[in-house]
Amino acid sequence: MLLRLQEICSRLCEQWECELLEFNGKPDHLHLLLDLNPKVAPSVFVNNLKTVSSRLIRKEFAVQLRKVYWKPVFGSRSYCILSCGAAPLTVLKQYIEQQAIPLE
Repeated sequence: MLLRLQEICSRLCEQWECELLEFNGKPDHLHLLLDLNPKVAPSVFVNNLKTVSSRLIRKEFAVQLRKVYWKPVFGSRSYCILSCGAAPLTVLKQYIEQQAIPLE
């Protein structure tokens, strides 16, 4: 499921003329390092990303999710966006890479 989420996020970034620099997740959240196009409003992009990924994951993994997740949406409405213009990109990538990959 995490690999499919990465594919979805990557494809959406391409459509929005943005770049997915790093991706990882935990059982209850994702970490994405993005290079957003300056013409893109971050809140609009995140809303689209969450809407599309939720719809596709609920459709493609319905059998697996039905056992543990019964809400009509996948995830919560909340999100966190941090600007990291002054932080070295290597430090940010390392942080995301070190997030624990969920066990199946």
